[in-house]
Amino acid sequence: MPERTPSPPAPVPDPPPSVPVTLSATLAADEALARRRRAGERVLSMASGEIGLPVLPALRDRLAAAADENAYGSVAGSTALRTAAAGYWQRRGLGIDPGLVVAGPGSKSLLFALLLAIGGDVVVPVPSWVSYAAQARLAGARAVPVPILPGQGGVPDPDRLREAVADARAARQHPRAVVVTVPDNPTGTVASAATIRRLAEAARELDLVVVSDEIYGDLVYDTSAPAVSPARYAPERTVVTTGLTKNLALGGWRTGVARLPDSERGRALHTRLVAVASQIWSSPPAPVQTAAAYAFGEPPEVVERVAASLRLHGTVVRAVAARFTAVGAELAPTAATCYLYPDFEPLRERLAAAHGVHDGDGLAGLFSERYGVGVLPASAFGEPGRPLRIRAATSHFYGDTAEQRTAALEAARAADPLTLPWIRGSVDRIGEVLADLAGAPAPAPTPAPHA
Repeated sequence: MPERTPSPPAPVPDPPPSVPVTLSATLAADEALARRRRAGERVLSMASGEIGLPVLPALRDRLAAAADENAYGSVAGSTALRTAAAGYWQRRGLGIDPGLVVAGPGSKSLLFALLLAIGGDVVVPVPSWVSYAAQARLAGARAVPVPILPGQGGVPDPDRLREAVADARAARQHPRAVVVTVPDNPTGTVASAATIRRLAEAARELDLVVVSDEIYGDLVYDTSAPAVSPARYAPERTVVTTGLTKNLALGGWRTGVARLPDSERGRALHTRLVAVASQIWSSPPAPVQTAAAYAFGEPPEVVERVAASLRLHGTVVRAVAARFTAVGAELAPTAATCYLYPDFEPLRERLAAAHGVHDGDGLAGLFSERYGVGVLPASAFGEPGRPLRIRAATSHFYGDTAEQRTAALEAARAADPLTLPWIRGSVDRIGEVLADLAGAPAPAPTPAPHA
């Protein structure tokens, strides 16, 4: 028989296109400022929301005592942690079976795993936290941007949500989830209960899963604007995530929890989420789970620490807000968190003529290069066009040492943290920078404490 000519090898498919995701804007800004500080420059970080406060001793002791817990555990997290987290939500009117709680190495990891488990494209508010859209792209999905209502950050305008989802589906896209932040990063505002209810109704009509990032839920200092979870209005389709990064300043411990809906949809999503987690982190770190279970149980010392932190954040962020509005920047009243989202549109002509600044990127660059103050531009939070908005965080004002940070908490408990020279100095520095930037008279220094 004649020899057969061998078939050519099957073509090797091209690799998938690289995912257009860059280093997190907050982390990149912090690293840049740290390099400048090490070089001896005078810098003030307002870029990231890491809370600069010491570890509560009771939690430190529990973590140390659990150091020998080195075995793999349940993918979903320990029974003790899931039960404690369920109790945390029960005390907030969101009771849930511990079997529908999933723990992970930070709520950020849980959010990404949830997007993988839900599948499809993701509606995100504009502006919104820097990682939502990036995580959607990492999951191979599209981020569908929907603007917020004025002063109600973290939640897409429900009417425009309907329009955006209809348009996306007409274009053969597949939005299956909407991510919200209650309270909000970057604006420091809290969406009203009426807006949350309307969002829940829209999500039900559109058959969307609501992923509610409530990591700042314990940091609402405006009692007239309580944070309301979408799980109250759409319990069958709302996933709630939280952690200890913000309320107890434990960012480096990386622990978070997710509350899945008690419904057929929720139980199916729980199964998929645990499967995803099993392939990414196997199980949360055991010693941290032990300490986190204690924290979510909210013993008196934890409750007191959160209350002191809340008073500290509220006092400092409002003092800084007054510096922004004094030079003419527009700012929605801050109700929660350590964030400000000022709009310099009233100063557009001045900034263009005096500094050659025409947008938020240029404004953030001016803050950094001329004044050594790290802030983030609106573009980092998904805002299109050339808005003159930035996000500024006050969470690094509390001191550079454990002693200073402890003193800041003590001052918040008993007096006024603005009387501490390092906090007063940071607030006054922002006032000086803003006055120079806006061409306004320098503000009077914050009064020192009486002897």
